[in-house]
Formats: sequence, structure tokens, C-alpha cells
Amino acid sequence: MKNRILNLSKTILATALIGVVSIGCTQDFEAINDNPNATQTPLSYGVFNAANKMVTDATRNSFESGRVTLPWVQHSAQTNYTEEDRYQYRLTSGDALWRNLYAAASNYKKIIDLNTDPATAQTTSAYGANENQIAASRVMLAYVFLQLADTFGDIPYYSYGTVDPDFQALAVQETLKPVFAPQAKVYADIMKELKEAAAMTKPGVVFTSGDVLFGDAAKLKKFANSLRLKVATRVKGVVPGAEAHIAEAIAAGVMTSNADNVGVTYENSLVNPSPMYNDFRTRSDFSVAKTLIDVLKGNVGNYGADPRLFQYASPIGTVKGPLLSSGAYVDADGNAIDQFDPALYVGQPYGLDQSLSTSQSGGANFFSNNVYKKDYTEILMEYSEVEFLLSEANGWSDVNYRKAVTASMQKWGVPAADIAVFVAGLPVATQETVMTQKWVALFMQPYEAWAEYRRTGFPNTSILLLPGETGALNTPAGGASTYTFISLIDGLTDLPTRLYYPTVIQTLNVDNYNAAASAIGGDKMDTPLIWDNN
Repeated sequence: MKNRILNLSKTILATALIGVVSIGCTQDFEAINDNPNATQTPLSYGVFNAANKMVTDATRNSFESGRVTLPWVQHSAQTNYTEEDRYQYRLTSGDALWRNLYAAASNYKKIIDLNTDPATAQTTSAYGANENQIAASRVMLAYVFLQLADTFGDIPYYSYGTVDPDFQALAVQETLKPVFAPQAKVYADIMKELKEAAAMTKPGVVFTSGDVLFGDAAKLKKFANSLRLKVATRVKGVVPGAEAHIAEAIAAGVMTSNADNVGVTYENSLVNPSPMYNDFRTRSDFSVAKTLIDVLKGNVGNYGADPRLFQYASPIGTVKGPLLSSGAYVDADGNAIDQFDPALYVGQPYGLDQSLSTSQSGGANFFSNNVYKKDYTEILMEYSEVEFLLSEANGWSDVNYRKAVTASMQKWGVPAADIAVFVAGLPVATQETVMTQKWVALFMQPYEAWAEYRRTGFPNTSILLLPGETGALNTPAGGASTYTFISLIDGLTDLPTRLYYPTVIQTLNVDNYNAAASAIGGDKMDTPLIWDNN
């Protein structure tokens, strides 16, 4: 089924529910807090689709993504505001990420409540089997809490199936100041939740109508198993039992083709367009990084010329705005531009001082019209990533590695003949080659690329430019041909390892914030998470 987000009215309906589950009150004031005009049994699929949109809106827009992790993994570089590329991110971005992901989590829990409360379960079952609605919500809660734990470390956590005094999130009637659960507990419970959610699904549809994410329980189960494989791979050797989860998830059935990809596809309209289109269509300060383009052109590494170059980026000189998303590449005068001329792909050098950045912007490549479009699909997880995970699980399997690259190219619309040539010329599978190609394939999924770099250290410094290192300018600027990438965060000599906890948490939940900051080793951008081996 083609993924579609729900219309705006249903999104607003579901978003309004956040207040119901996020504002605490005493029993004496329950009548005051009840809205007589609000339905007590909302459309569960409307709540679900709105929550899914919240997740991708929160993690793929111009701030939480475009000005934070997307440039940090050097898939992009800014021509303005280069301080953010050098790690001086806006704290409001971290605050918004936290707030919106927890808002989405509240809506997923609302679906669970509707399907478990005897007063509403029968009515809600009209929209799909109670078990499948609960399973889908548990899986998406696992996805949300994985994003939060991977980004911040210890976090307030909620579990459907585990009673633990450290799991206090989303229980606003019991506590407005939840404790932060240790990372090891969070990751262990996420794996358990995914296992149990897959097991509880019943054959058939997830929702009887309006399901724009899964369609049927078989796809939901594959996503749950694939996500469990990802989490277990991330924490293997750190969280007990992770290795067993890897084997079990694979045996239970993971994604086997691009038909299994899971993502939120936005509307082909200006009402609910993708965050990439909506936020970037009138801006010219976001470009594809020279770091990535050099790899795709075969200038760096030993992978050869990668045809995804022409699918990821638009050629130099392309006009911005509606014409970019129309399918044709034209200049400001309406003249056609040759999409397949490698000379028109240079990219913006990463980590420049603003004084140098302006002189380099003439060589900047915008994102392609595959990305800049209203109905872009923001991927939650795809088959290509699963094959990379299988390559790692199978001792860096060459077969899985080549399947992964093939799947990535197929998803981006690369012609079959070009795929065959490129894949045949790939160097053999090793940790370095597999993880570097995984970084290429994770284009526009920056939080995942960031996590994999922190876990493995790939791509290494033969590709990525780290603070203190010297980069090359596209053309000499004022007589200079090189520059030095200088971090604006004292002591940070690598990619950041996490984001700061939100400022509101530091103010309103100060005791638990202090305890969490102490437990992880300090609320700093260079504090490693428990699985950070780099």
C-alpha cells in the first residue's frame, strides 16, 4: 500500500489529544478538564497517522535535522549559518526534538489505552483488531524511544509490557517529574517490546481503513523484527542478551525487498508537504556536502563513480523553487541543465568559516528533485539497511553487502545497467567498506548515520573531515586552496556524541535531570553513550 499521511483535520484532532494525556490534574478537577465537545473514542488510525507525522516532522525538518545531524554526518553543508555545521547548534532544536517525540509517544500510548480500556476497546476494535493496533503502537513507541535514547542517553521511558520503577514516562497522572531510566534498561526493554509486539499480531490488516504506514500485519512484523535487529546490533556486547535478539529477529523474518520499506509519505499538496520541501524550497543555504559528492564521484575512496550522485543532488546552476520539484533541471533563464554531467557536481566544503563559505557557494549543489518534492517519503527503515545489518551479522558477508547497495540504488531509481556495473566493481566486504557504503545509503536519514558513525567510526577520516583537519576548497579563495575545520565547542575533536538535555527539563525536573547527567558522565556533547565504541 502506498504510504499517505492523513488529512489535516484528522492530524489536528489527534494532536489535540496530546493535551489530554500530557497535563496532570487532581481528581477534584477532572470535571473541569473534561472537554464536553471532544470525542472519548477518537479514530485510532487518525491518532496513529498523526503521531507518525509528528515523528518525521520532528526528526527530518530544517532545524532538528537540517541544522544538526544532517550536516554533522557531512551529507549536507550550509552556505550560511556555518556555525551550526561546526557543532554550535541551536538548543531550541534539541528541545523541539524531545518535546515532539514525547508528544508522538503520548499519542501511541493513547491508542494502547483505547484498545485496552474495557469502556473503549470494543468500539475501537471497529478500526482493526485490538491486538494489531496495540502491536503497531508498541513498535512505534520502540522506534520513538530508540531515537530519544540514541540522541540523549538516559531518558524518561515508558513500557507497555514491563513494570519497573524506573519506567515513569507518559504516566502524568502518577508523576509529572519522571526519573530517567538507564540506557541499558531502555535498550533491553525496547528489544523485548519489539519481540512481544511481533508475536501478538494477528493475520490481516492493522487498521481496517486509513492505514498509511503498514497496511497489513505481515509488514508490521517484518518492521518489528528488522528494528529489533538494528537495536540488538547497536548494543551487542553491551546489553546482555543482544546477540540472542539478533539471531531471533533474523529467524522471525526481516525485510526482504524494497516493498517492505516503512516510511511516511507526505501529501502532494501545499497543505501537508514533506518537511524537506516545505522548509527548504525557498532557501539556498542548504547544499549537499563536498564530502559526500567526492565519494560519489569516485574522487575519495575506492568505490568508483556512483550513479546515486545524480539522484541525490541537483546540478550546479539549478534554479530553486517550484521548478526544482517539477522533474526538470533548468537554470534561472529556463534553459535545460544536463543532469548527468559530473562536472556540475562539486558540493559545498564542510566546516567552513562564514568568511570563506560565501566564496564557495557557487559550487554548491542543492538536493535533487527526488528529495525536494511535496510527496517525499521520509524513511523510518528500509530493506537496504537490513541487508547491511545482515552483512555484519554474517561476518561482513559480501553477498549481503552487494544486495544492500543494489537495494539502495533501486530505491533511488538508478537504472539497472548502472547498478550492475557499480556493484560489480565494489571492493570486497570489510567493516570499512560495508559501513562506508551504509553511510552513503543512509542519505537523508541523518540520525541513523550519526548513530552508526558513533558505534563503528566509519566512514573514517579518509572521508570525513574532523575538527583540526585541513580541507580543500573548490577554487582558491583569496589565494588559499585549503582551510582548517575548527569546532566551536571547546574540547570537541570528533563528531558530537549526543545532544544536550532540553533546557525545560533542566528547569522543571531539576533533581532527576541532575541525577541523569551525573549517571551518564555529564550533560555534554562529548559524553559517549553506552554503545559508542568510536
